[in-house]
Amino acid sequence: MPDSLRRFKAEIFQALAHPTRIAILELLGAGEASAGDLVEKLGIEQANISQHLAVLRSKQLVVNRKAGNQVFYSVRDPILNDVLALMRRYFQNHLQEAYEMLGEMAQAPAESEK
Repeated sequence: MPDSLRRFKAEIFQALAHPTRIAILELLGAGEASAGDLVEKLGIEQANISQHLAVLRSKQLVVNRKAGNQVFYSVRDPILNDVLALMRRYFQNHLQEAYEMLGEMAQAPAESEK
């Protein structure tokens, strides 16, 4: 794999490396929204939302359009929704494994009981 592709991937993952940016992308996955909508739904200050949107725009993960005095944002490529869904599945798979290990540990006698 070319190093330039690895750098590109790393930059995208850096942009995704904040829970607020993930939340923004998940909301935008359902359709476009204004910054005001995002503020209301996430309960985060406008300035904070704007900073996160700037990062997502700089990595071309979201696009915007102006309508009057409002700016609406949307996910640039729907495949990003698939990436987030895969990450959710990855988390759920490993959460299930951890849950199963806890169940096994609860059933096994403690070392001190032997």
